[in-house]
Amino acid sequence: MIIHIPSALRSYTAQESEVQVEGATLADALASLDRRFPGIRFRIITEQDTIRPHIRIFVNEQQISHLTGPLQQEARIYIVCALSGG
Repeated sequence: MIIHIPSALRSYTAQESEVQVEGATLADALASLDRRFPGIRFRIITEQDTIRPHIRIFVNEQQISHLTGPLQQEARIYIVCALSGG
């Protein structure tokens, strides 16, 4: 499956915007991403294994709020970072 990396996190992926990963669940896919690019998972997931408040994750255009649901191998995962500032 493919994870689309937002520009705010591309410094962790050597500027790659799409990364091929494997996994049966979103948690597995993010673990696979972190093995390839150490440190990126912590920017997406908290120490309590929840999605950070400023992050939204979509799988095939459907927002996901948990890490344990099954994924299809052809899934496309989109990580979206909230914008903030003043």
